[in-house]
Formats: sequence, structure tokens, C-alpha cells
Amino acid sequence: MSTLSMNGLGSGLDITSMVNALIQVEGLPQQQLQQTKLTDQSMITNLQIMNSKASSLATLATNLAMPSALNLYTVSSSSTAVTATAGTGASAGTVSIRFDRVAQTQVDVTAAMGSWPTDSSGAPSVLTFVDSTGKQTEVTPASTSLDDVVSAINASGGPATAMKVAAGQDASGNPLYRLQFTAVKSGADGAFTVYQGTAAQVTAGSAADLTAQPGAAVVTQAQDAQATLYAGTAAEQAVTSSSNTFSDIIPGLTAVATQAAVGQTVTFTIAGDNAGVEKQANSLVTSINDLLSNISQNTSVSASINSTGGSSATGGLFTGNSTVRAVQDAITNALYMPTSNGKSPSDLGISIQQDGSFVFDQAKLDAAMTADSKGTIASLQEIASRVSAAAKNASDPAKGSLTSLITGRQAEVAQLSDQISDWDTRLADRKDALMALFNAMDTSLGTLKAQQSWLTSQIAGLPAYSSSSSK
Repeated sequence: MSTLSMNGLGSGLDITSMVNALIQVEGLPQQQLQQTKLTDQSMITNLQIMNSKASSLATLATNLAMPSALNLYTVSSSSTAVTATAGTGASAGTVSIRFDRVAQTQVDVTAAMGSWPTDSSGAPSVLTFVDSTGKQTEVTPASTSLDDVVSAINASGGPATAMKVAAGQDASGNPLYRLQFTAVKSGADGAFTVYQGTAAQVTAGSAADLTAQPGAAVVTQAQDAQATLYAGTAAEQAVTSSSNTFSDIIPGLTAVATQAAVGQTVTFTIAGDNAGVEKQANSLVTSINDLLSNISQNTSVSASINSTGGSSATGGLFTGNSTVRAVQDAITNALYMPTSNGKSPSDLGISIQQDGSFVFDQAKLDAAMTADSKGTIASLQEIASRVSAAAKNASDPAKGSLTSLITGRQAEVAQLSDQISDWDTRLADRKDALMALFNAMDTSLGTLKAQQSWLTSQIAGLPAYSSSSSK
């Protein structure tokens, strides 16, 4: 509990200011702790930024080092009716494909009706769908309302969905509708048949095929898309797809056909995507420069001239930090060291500059790709693998060197916070003690002053004596 002070009633001194000044002096060690804590917190923030950049680099380099990651290809099509892409499994070359038909999704419609029919018991007739595998889905409408029939079909999970379509009026002017059934799947696998009757009746052959009734129709027949390789030769080979996308007609090639492609023979030309490889390499160099620049900013030493003409040097947050320096060296070495096949990174367009950063020369890499695509890609992936290992060693969430440095600083901040809190208690107690001491001194001084005043008044009241009156 703080001691109450009336601030020098006895002495006239500003006791509170005096005690606060003494406490401020005695609190210098706490201020040093607070400054150390602020420095540590600043280091943690900057380490976390650095660690995030290292982690991003590790992800980028790891992906780049994966098998076939740089086996990039472009593909051109001789027809605008077919678009194509080439994946990492492709290989350079030319292939011609004839497109015979496109995929279709089955659509059926019923005859026109005003309401759904009933069975012999007067209940709404049951519908049964049979899919391409023979699986039966029985649907029982809640009423003869066509809306209820549509709802029941759509909730059944069967091979088709339903919708109600206007179909004019009957002789009495009442509205008529058709039920349209659309397959859930495209292509031949989406084929279905719909019957008026139970699953047992379908099995027994006594259920009526709804599309066979007068006025009903199969609007679109289920059909797979088909293309032919080597058409007109002994090696002719048909390829089908449930959609209009043909994947891996040849490894890595995906073609998407439109109706306009039917009957056309389309030639696809696949070539190595040097531009794609160059973009990946440039991304790697850019990410490395981003990390190295951050490290450089935090480890550089700046010189300045003071007012008297003298010079002084100021280091960065991590100047002299061996862990940060080791990360910088590991990343740099991973990028500029020669590869196992004897290629120098500079041969691939990656060169180190005087300030420790790297520059990427796209034209040089393009020339290397043209001269030896396979060897160049192998070298780039080896470099990416080395960078990945170095970046992971720095940023791994469990045992990365930067991660450990962050954890250590965070533990130190926690300890400093405890010490600063202890100093708060210590200084508060010391202030109470000083206030009590100074108040006691003030009280004593007040008493002495009162005594002085009394003695002064007493002395002043004594009679005056002269030397002549004593004779």
C-alpha cells in the first residue's frame, strides 16, 4: 500500500518529486530490461518475416525439383474447333486425330398430360428408372401433381433429373405439360430408361416404357464422343470419351472438341515450352533475391559522420549473428555452385553480382535449352533441390535454424517480461519505504521548526540589560 504524503508540510520540500527522482534512478536496471525486450521483439518480428520468405522459397524450390516439374510443353492445333493442352507427361512430336462425333447427354420427354396418372388403386403411379448398369431407382410421387412428381424424381438420386415443360392446352382449355428427363451423366454411361410402374413390374416386363407412349420421345440419345487415330490404316484405333474432353490420347495431351470438329482430322504439334522453364527459373532467382535482400538489410553496417566530424558505424539487427549469416551462405552456395554434370549456373543464365544478389539472363537459358534441353533441365532441378534443402534447414517448423532462433528470442522475451514485472513490485515497495522515511523526516523537521519558533519567541521576550545599570 502506498504511503500517503502531504508533500512537505513540515519542511516545505517537494517530497513526491524527490522520491520519484530517486525511484527513477533506482529503476535504471528495469529500463535496460525494457529496452532489451523491445530489441528482442523487433528481432522476432524481423526473423518471422525472414523465416516466411525462406519458407516460401522452400516450397517453390521443392515444387521445381519434383520429377517432370520442368518437362513443360506447348501444343498447337490445326483447327479452332479443337483446343489442346500438353502436360508434363507429354513429349515433342506431331499427331493427327479424326473426330467422329461429340458426346451427348440423354434427354427424354413424356407425352403431354394435365396430371400424373394413377394406378389401379387410385394412388399416384410409381416411376422406375433403370440406369446403364441395370440399377433400378423407384420413385413414388406424393400426389398426381406434376410438381410433386418432379420433386420426387429430383430427390431420388436416380440417373436423371426432371422438369415440367408447358405443352399447350387440351380441348377444354386446361393447361398441358410434359415431363423432361435429363441424364445426370453425359455420354453412354448416363443412358437410362424410365418406366411407369414399380421395380418389380419392370423386372417382370409389365411396366410401360414412358418414351414409347404416343407423343413421347427420346430427344437426345446418350452418346460418347469418339475420335480415331491413324484413320484409314491397318492401325486405325477408336478412342471414346463420356465428355468432349479426350485425355491422354497420347501421354500428356488433352484435347477438347466442339461440334464443329466432327468430321475433321486435326493435327497437333507438341514442342518443349522453353518460356515456361525460363519463367520457373526466374521465379526461383527472384525468390532467392527477396530472401537475401532481407538478410542483407538486417546485417549491413552503415557509417555516419557526427557533428564534430568523427565517424561512427551502426550495425543491423543481425550483424554478427552467425545463424542468419549461415542461412545467407547456404542459400547463396546452393544457387551458384556448379552442378554434378559440370554445368555452372552462369551457363544457365544465373549469375551472382558483387552485392551478393543474383541476376537471371533469359536469353542465356533459352540458348542452353536449345543446345541441351535434357541436361539443362537436370541442372536446374539439381540447383532447385539444393536450394530447397537449404531453405528447409532454415525454415522447418520443428527444427529450422531461423525457427529455433525465433523460439529462443520468444523465450527470452517471456523471461524479460517476468523480470520487468518483478521490478515493478520492487520499485513500488521501495517507493513506499522512501515515502515513509521522508514523511517521518518531514514530521521531525516540522517539530524542530516549531521548537525553533517557540525558543525564538521566548528569547525575544526576555528583558534587556545594559552594563551601566549594574553599578
